[in-house]
Amino acid sequence: MSLAPYVQILARGQGRARSMTYDEAHAAMTGMLAPDADREAVGAILMLMRMKGETAEEIAGFATAVRTTLGDWPGAVPALDWPTYAAGRTRGLPWFLLSARLVADAGVPVLLHGWNSHQSTGASVREALPRLGIGMAGSVQGAADRIGADGIAYLPLEHLSPGLMALLRLRDVLGLRSCVNTVCRMLNPAGASAAVQGVFHPPYRELQADAAQLMGLPRLTVLKGGGGEFEHHPAKDIAIFGLRDGQPWSGLTGRPVEAHQRLADAPAEPEALVEIWTGARTDAFAEAIVLSTASLALETAGVADPERVARDVWTARNRDLAA
Repeated sequence: MSLAPYVQILARGQGRARSMTYDEAHAAMTGMLAPDADREAVGAILMLMRMKGETAEEIAGFATAVRTTLGDWPGAVPALDWPTYAAGRTRGLPWFLLSARLVADAGVPVLLHGWNSHQSTGASVREALPRLGIGMAGSVQGAADRIGADGIAYLPLEHLSPGLMALLRLRDVLGLRSCVNTVCRMLNPAGASAAVQGVFHPPYRELQADAAQLMGLPRLTVLKGGGGEFEHHPAKDIAIFGLRDGQPWSGLTGRPVEAHQRLADAPAEPEALVEIWTGARTDAFAEAIVLSTASLALETAGVADPERVARDVWTARNRDLAA
């Protein structure tokens, strides 16, 4: 199909250009994912949207079109969708991975999915996974099987949707981020009833919440988190946005640590992730990051008294990190 009509919608000129409707965005993404899609037109659409700013209707239309290509989830549906698509994170360990494992250990199955570029060794999500006993799946079926066995799995974007991965990698050609990063966060490929999402730029909190409502997601929490991930700074009371029972909702994270600290003040050595979990090292601030993030995720999934649950599961955790 020709993508020219969608380029024209976005680029007719001052006073005539407009955003796409949900249906137009759905059709445009369907065309962009086609093997014979014109790469110049794809690049034009993505950069025009970057210049004007994407709308909730466009993001929802794009994400739903991608979801259509994925088919049905081949296993039990996880309770929580946890996308991880931050790029350029060079400082701070991915403490949120310990939070995700804690949530899974609390009986809330978690699907992590993502792609992360330009990350330092310590900040690398994928390098941390095997050390933390979180399996990285090589296929959608593999992710479903791992969640069934372990309660948690990480599904790389290149195995989830090679077509969307190709669109995301256009950043290497165009030199700029595109709305595809936001679309990835909205995928919820297994159709979980709750999701957590991190952002780096605050305006995206409400954009993603509005798109999720259009897509019919019941529960969502969006947080401006460490490196753009869903990771709470426990010394800050941060505004959060999302959905509860499918309706717009907002709140505050709370501030469990009364101190002036930065996320970078937590231990930075890659082995610290394992040591904090196993108890070989204690660090109150790092533990507060893990527990406050887990508590927010548990609340999003509908768990009652999430702070107590997070603390109890942490205290009783199996300190053996074997996958």
